[in-house]
Amino acid sequence: MSTTVTKPPADAVPAPPKRSRRPKSARAGGQLHAGPIGYAILALFTIGSLFPLVWTAIAASRDNNRLAQSPPPFWFGSGLFDKLEVAWKEANLGEAFLNTTIVAGISAVTIVVLSTIAGFAFAKLRFKGRNALMLIVIGTMMVPPQLSVIPMYMMVAKLDWTDQLQAVIFPSLVSAFGVFFMRQYLVQALPDEIIEAARVDGASSWRVVWHVVFPAARPAMAVLGMLTFVQTWNDFLWPFLVLTQMGNPTVQVAIAGLGRGYTPDQSLIMAGALLGTLPLLLVFAIFGKQIVGGIMQGAVKG
Repeated sequence: MSTTVTKPPADAVPAPPKRSRRPKSARAGGQLHAGPIGYAILALFTIGSLFPLVWTAIAASRDNNRLAQSPPPFWFGSGLFDKLEVAWKEANLGEAFLNTTIVAGISAVTIVVLSTIAGFAFAKLRFKGRNALMLIVIGTMMVPPQLSVIPMYMMVAKLDWTDQLQAVIFPSLVSAFGVFFMRQYLVQALPDEIIEAARVDGASSWRVVWHVVFPAARPAMAVLGMLTFVQTWNDFLWPFLVLTQMGNPTVQVAIAGLGRGYTPDQSLIMAGALLGTLPLLLVFAIFGKQIVGGIMQGAVKG
C-alpha cells in the first residue's frame, strides 16, 4: 500500500509564525509605564514633599492667635505679602542674601574645582601612599563636625575674623565628600586610553585636567556644585557662632533673629523661612534638568 505525498504549490507563501502579544513596555526599547498604582504612589510622595513648603506659606499668612488654635489653618490668609515685607525689612534679608550668595558661590566653585583635581589624582594617577591618603580623606568624613567647632572658633578669634565673611568661607573651601564623589565618578567615566592619548600628543598634566578631565566630569561637577551650594546656603551652626545679625549675616543667621523676644511671632519666622527657601527653588527650577541629567548619566556610567 503506497502513500502519496501532496507537495505544496511553488508559489505558496508560508504563514508567518504567531507572535506572542506583549505589552509595549515589555518590548526592547519600549517606554515603561508606571500604571495607576505607580502614579498614585508618586502623587502621595509629591504631596508629602510639598506639604512643608505649602504649610510654611499658610502659616506666614496668618497670625499667632490663629496658629495657636486647634485645628490649625489649612488655607491661606490675607496677610502673606505683609508678613513677607516685614520679615524682609526686620531681618535685613537683602544684605543676608548677598552675603550668602557670596559664601555659597565661592564654596561651590572651589570645592568643585579642587575636588575634581584631587579626585582625578586618586582615580587615575599612580603615586606612593595613594590608598593610604584616600583612607585618611574618607576617615575625616567619620568625624562629627561639631568636634571641630571649638578649635576653629579659637583660630577665627586669633585671626580677628569674627563677624566677617572669611570666617565662614575658609573652613568650607574643601570637602572630603567632594573628593570621594569625584574619585568614584572619574574611575568609570574617564577611560585610561584618553589620558594616554593626550600624553602621547604632548599634553602636560594641567592641560590634561583642563581639556580632558573637566569635560568628562562636567555632569558630576554640576551635581556636586548644586549639593554644595544648597548645603552652604542652609548651614546654620557655624555662621551663627561667628556672625551676627547686625554685622554680616547669612540668611539663616538673619532668620534666627526673627525669633527673638518674649513671644516670638511664628508667622513672621515662617515668612522669613519662606523667603530664604525661594532662591533655592529658583536655582533648581533653572538648573534642575541639567542636574538630574548629570545624576542619571553618572548612574549609567557607573
